[in-house]
Amino acid sequence: MKYNQAVQPYIDSKLTDYSDAMSKNNERQAFAALEDAHVIGQHSTYYHCLIHCKMLRLGLLNKDWRAVFGQVIRIIGAATKTAIGLVPKGNTGGTNISPFKRLPVSAENQAILDKINDA
Repeated sequence: MKYNQAVQPYIDSKLTDYSDAMSKNNERQAFAALEDAHVIGQHSTYYHCLIHCKMLRLGLLNKDWRAVFGQVIRIIGAATKTAIGLVPKGNTGGTNISPFKRLPVSAENQAILDKINDA
């Protein structure tokens, strides 16, 4: 099974969590769902870029120009660097974290990554 196929149900679940939280105006919970989706999907150029685009959209909605600029830079990085493996493990993708910083992976996300890698 290809990586994108293996990761898709987990990303879809996190994006549903994101949409549900946004419909309840809970942006903190919505962004946390995007962060999880980023950790899970960052080894796929498609999903890596998709999650950063959703983070960009959230920045635009909030008129958070620092986040908008940071996400534009991250989208370019995701589009050009993911395929060659330049993704720091555990990085949550937000502009409050260096795009180069490795972070610990939560137990929940690590269990998902283990399932994907075993597929």
